[in-house]
Amino acid sequence: MARTKNNPNQNAAAAATPTTALEDLPPTDRLQRWRLVLGEPADASCGALSGGIGEIDQALAALYEQQKRDDGPRRGGLGNSSPNVSRWLGDIRRYFPSSVVQVMQRDAMERLNLRQLMLQPEMLESVQADVHLVADLISLSSVIPQSTKATARAVVQKVVDELMRKLEEPMRGAISGALDRSQRNRRPKHAEIDWHRTIRANLRHWQPEYRTIVPETLIGYGRKARKPQREVVLCIDQSGSMANSVVYSSIFGAVMASLPAVDTKMVVFDTAVVDMTEKLDDPVDVLFGVQLGGGTDINGAVGYCQSLIREPRNTILVLISDLYEGGVEAGLLRRAHELVESGVQFITLLALSDEGAPAYDAQLASKLAALGVPSFACTPDAFPQLMAAAIRRDDISAWAAAQGMKTSR
Repeated sequence: MARTKNNPNQNAAAAATPTTALEDLPPTDRLQRWRLVLGEPADASCGALSGGIGEIDQALAALYEQQKRDDGPRRGGLGNSSPNVSRWLGDIRRYFPSSVVQVMQRDAMERLNLRQLMLQPEMLESVQADVHLVADLISLSSVIPQSTKATARAVVQKVVDELMRKLEEPMRGAISGALDRSQRNRRPKHAEIDWHRTIRANLRHWQPEYRTIVPETLIGYGRKARKPQREVVLCIDQSGSMANSVVYSSIFGAVMASLPAVDTKMVVFDTAVVDMTEKLDDPVDVLFGVQLGGGTDINGAVGYCQSLIREPRNTILVLISDLYEGGVEAGLLRRAHELVESGVQFITLLALSDEGAPAYDAQLASKLAALGVPSFACTPDAFPQLMAAAIRRDDISAWAAAQGMKTSR
């Protein structure tokens, strides 16, 4: 039986060099490669594997070969023994790059139901930590035993720190730049002049004999405001399907909350609404305060967010949800209309993750789009520029289309 993987969507740039150099293993010929793909039933036609290649085959067989074959005894599987799982985790980290290890770990969670084993400290110390593992730990947070909580928090902290290093500077730079440039003034002091825009605006005043431009019109950056220039409300669906989006939203929320010019609020919801704004200084606290799963009342959550808005024309409301509404859809559409009419920039992200096209309620997305609420999925890498575009009050539907993002109509 051919081995298949549940999640083929991978970011090739994330691949890392394995901890043990595979070039030390004997080169595989075509038959050996086919044998690795097809598994043990192909021994007769492709030949058996041995040595290092055989060990790779065993690691693959434990996960991807049938647990019980019709013509023989049980094959593969990791069993219920923690040492077996630890050994297998070590093997796949030895033989495969980190991007592949993460896929195999996720497949093991789904195929072999290893979530219970993830509640053991020694298991958490062995796995390759990534966003998906954090999502699993969040979903298990209410049942994690006391002896494992410190290890689980350390694993989540490690992933959060890595994401912060990757995402904080792009987010901070994009938003700060957009805020500076959204407040133009035509009588700037010398230190406030935006020279690039000033030169472009005065090219028609080029003086060839002096080889210079006469800056008839000066364009400057906005003066620093004493109060926040924008209010941002993140309204995040914490149903189980949105787990990765919750992780990334917490990171971005923490970054925006650290910017004095942006008043950031974060709300998570299922059938209840929880305001996480006070915890935004520590995204790990936010994540462990989330309860993944349950129903979905988007109308109730948007109603709560509406009550937080003080200056509609300076507010960006980002609803992150797959739009499977369990509440009152008519109420949600009425609130969306009121918010747009009041001047709020209302954006719906069907997912904030890098997992490809999400499942979502296309009909509700189209109804929101008709009210002026653009709805599309966004990757974490693109989110800083999305927020910068919103701060500049650009046409978000046009921006998304220019980025190749499919928006609902």
